[in-house]
Amino acid sequence: MGRSSDSFGKRNVKSKQEQKRKQKEEKRLNRKDGDRKSGLDDMIAYVDENGMITSTPPDPDKKTKVVAEDIVISSPRLTDDADSNSERKGKLVQFNESRGFGFIKDLATGQDYFVHVSEFNGQLNEGDEVTFLISKGKRGLAATNVKAAI
Repeated sequence: MGRSSDSFGKRNVKSKQEQKRKQKEEKRLNRKDGDRKSGLDDMIAYVDENGMITSTPPDPDKKTKVVAEDIVISSPRLTDDADSNSERKGKLVQFNESRGFGFIKDLATGQDYFVHVSEFNGQLNEGDEVTFLISKGKRGLAATNVKAAI
């Protein structure tokens, strides 16, 4: 009885390779003969009114008309209310006595306004609640006529 020239390891490797080749061929045939639709219709995706991607086209009845002139692309404009002479309430959040300026945070809007010591009516310290007016300064809006809140 003669011995095989292939060892057990070689035969095992060859059989595994043969199995993989057969599996690959079966997969290829299944893809080729499968009921899968392929074409442009499978590749198209739609976006619905909520911004979600779907495979169904949107309903034309739900479509809303957008006027290009109504779209605003800019920072919000300063309203006339900010330039008016209405008295506002705020808090002196930062004040540098040696340099003579600070900042007031408007309690209604949360916006900070520059204030100079020359605009104070009386003695004020950091953290005091104040009333003030807004006017246009050299570098933007500034607080004027600043006095302690009553």
